[in-house]
Amino acid sequence: SDTNADTTSGPTMFRNARGLFMNFASNTEKIGACWVNGDLVDPLESSVSAVDHAIVVGDGVFETLKVTEGTPFAISRHIRRLVFSAQGLGIPLPNEDLVRKAIDEVMREDPHAERLRVTWSSGPGPLSSSRGDGEGTLSVASSPGTNWPASEKVQLSEWTRNENGALTGLKTTSYAENVKALHSALEVGCSEAVFLNTSGWLCEGTGTNIFCVIDEILVTPDLSSGCLAGITRELVIEVEQVEERSISLQELSGASEAFLTSSTRDISPVSSLGEIAFPDTPGPITVKVAKKFAELVASNPDP
Repeated sequence: SDTNADTTSGPTMFRNARGLFMNFASNTEKIGACWVNGDLVDPLESSVSAVDHAIVVGDGVFETLKVTEGTPFAISRHIRRLVFSAQGLGIPLPNEDLVRKAIDEVMREDPHAERLRVTWSSGPGPLSSSRGDGEGTLSVASSPGTNWPASEKVQLSEWTRNENGALTGLKTTSYAENVKALHSALEVGCSEAVFLNTSGWLCEGTGTNIFCVIDEILVTPDLSSGCLAGITRELVIEVEQVEERSISLQELSGASEAFLTSSTRDISPVSSLGEIAFPDTPGPITVKVAKKFAELVASNPDP
C-alpha cells in the first residue's frame, strides 16, 4: 500500500488517515499541511520563489510551536519572538494577525498536527547579500511531533557559539551551523549537541537551552552567553527558582543533574554530556520542574 512506500531512495509521497504527507529519506518526520502567502499548498508544490532570500542567503526568521490536542502552545510568546527576531534582523515585520490566520488554516487542514513551523523571510531578492524591496514571504507547515528518548545523550560540540555575532539572540533561518553540529552528534549516538561560547562558558544546544543542578541550585546560562531566549526556558524560569549566570565546563563536571528545554521537548533529562555522566536520570529537581511545566501546559495553552 501507499503507507508502505519505500523511503530509502528519496522523498516520496503517501497518504494515510491524516492526509497527505511528505516522507523524507533521511528522516521519519512527515509534513502535513502547508500554507504560503495566503494559500494552502501541496507540500511539494513550487510555492516559494527560487530567489527568496531565505533560500539564497538564509535571510529569514522562524518559530516552532508544539500543538497539544489541537491547540498551539504559547502562541502569543512565539509570535512576539518572531517579530523581535525580524526586527533584530532588520527585515520587515510580519503581520501578527496574518500569522494567526495562517496557523488557524493549517490547523483546520491538519487537526491532528503536533508541531507547527512558522517562517518569515525578507522575500525575493538579489542573488547576493543585498535585499530586495518587495513583500516578505510567510509560510506555515505542520507535522507530527518527535518521540524523544526518555533521557538524552548530548555531545559537547567541538565548535563554539559566537556570543558577539550579529544574529545573537535571534531565531533566524541561518541555521547551517546547528545542522552541522547536530549531524556530528547523531553520528556518535547522541540526540543533541551543546555549544560553549567563544569565551569558554556554557551556552546552548543546536535547538535547546540547557539547565543543570550545581550544589543543589538550578542554574542556566544567562542571555549574555549568546543563547537564545527560548520560550520553554522563559517559562521554566517563571515557574521555578533558577539562577541565570555564567557556567564553566569545570562547574558543569560537578553538576548532579541536567536537562534540556525546547518547544518540542518540554523538559528532557540528560543522561550524559560529553564525558560527564548523570547516573540518576532524571534527578529530583528535573522531575519537579517537569511536573510544574506539565501542570502549566494543562492549565493555560497561551501563558
